[in-house]
Amino acid sequence: MARLFGTDGVRGLANGALKPELALALSASAARVLAAHDRTHRPVAVVGRDPRLSGEMLEGAVVAGLASAGADVLRVGVLPTPAVAYLVGILNADLGVMISASHNPMPDNGIKFFAAGGHKLPDGIEDEIEAGLDTDVNRPTGSGIGRVTDVADAVDRYLDHLLSATPHPLAGIRVVVDCANGASFSAAPEVYRRAGAEVIAIHADPDGVNINDDCGSNHPDQLRAAVLEHKADLGIAHDGDADRCVAVDADGELVDGDQIMAVLALAMAEAGELKDDTLVATVMSNLGLHLAMRAHGVNVLTTAVGDRYVLEELRTGGYALGGEQSGHVVLPAYATTGDGLLTALRLMSRMASTGKSIAELAGVMQRLPQVLVNVRVADKAAVAVSSAVRDAVGAVEAELGEEGRVLLRPSGTEQLVRVMVEAPAQHTAQAAADRLAGVVSAVS
Repeated sequence: MARLFGTDGVRGLANGALKPELALALSASAARVLAAHDRTHRPVAVVGRDPRLSGEMLEGAVVAGLASAGADVLRVGVLPTPAVAYLVGILNADLGVMISASHNPMPDNGIKFFAAGGHKLPDGIEDEIEAGLDTDVNRPTGSGIGRVTDVADAVDRYLDHLLSATPHPLAGIRVVVDCANGASFSAAPEVYRRAGAEVIAIHADPDGVNINDDCGSNHPDQLRAAVLEHKADLGIAHDGDADRCVAVDADGELVDGDQIMAVLALAMAEAGELKDDTLVATVMSNLGLHLAMRAHGVNVLTTAVGDRYVLEELRTGGYALGGEQSGHVVLPAYATTGDGLLTALRLMSRMASTGKSIAELAGVMQRLPQVLVNVRVADKAAVAVSSAVRDAVGAVEAELGEEGRVLLRPSGTEQLVRVMVEAPAQHTAQAAADRLAGVVSAVS
């Protein structure tokens, strides 16, 4: 049987693969596992969600599961994922539960757990939770049943934290923020205003159905149009649970996660905040980021794709900045996970303190054309050991030299090999990717 937990909690079609019965069982098992690890007190759990319709149903199931296992529940309502992680820490909770499928379409939902301090659960604890789903246990009764309390000031606590992490007021900046009709619909416009910016909010009217619907960080076209219409200095786009942030400049040009990391890395290096002058990124970050950082004396460590691998590297090395091209950026001094609102505040703070436009700041990095081709194969393992593929990759790498890059990555769930090529020109990258795709597809 496949592992229930993926790289970012448990996700699936709400009321399909992800039924309320499963949500209840997962939460009850999580509470029991925590209680078994620490019997000195009754477990306390923070529960939040994004505004998608199924979140109301799943929240009820999660709260019931936790309380039925003897955990007290602090319910914080609709808030970004990083807000829930933060609140787990400051409320001294033992567990956090965020009900969200992030950037996925509305019919999906997910359950993400945080450990004490707001950190992701270790794989071993996830395995214990999964193993405990079918365990027949005696449930507490009477006063042993968990209590449920709503945290009235949850939003303000989170916003105060964000403002304390913003080094320069945003006076003079006009920003359009696309909230994806998601969890940041209230918090993002409010905190940017409190920080001093003039804010125009779009897609900030969630109805339970419209989350991520042709809006947010995966769909920036309407944000571009709004920035041009309002003559804004920049636009900020979040995804459904607001752990991501991408931007557009005053001309509507995209500023992706790699460029945002480049801006923040140089600002932090200048302030002496970038530990060991090191940035952590995944193998999918654009070569342009590596070249820009090298030119400014910043080392880039690369990890496998996925925010959990970035987080592991950040924690292992004690580094101060890491993230993904998607706009999932982590600043460990202020957050235990990616925080799109924090990222945007730091980005706009850099604009305000330097007097430079986002285009000028992001111009430190030039994105190289990147072509990605998905090749369906009979056997991913055969491709991995193929001498023909190895030779073809070596030939392309030799042709590109330091001005290009090749990455072959097997899919984790399908018989696919992803061929990625970066080169100084689009046609060069496309031709090389097509050539390598042909060699990969020919492997039997």
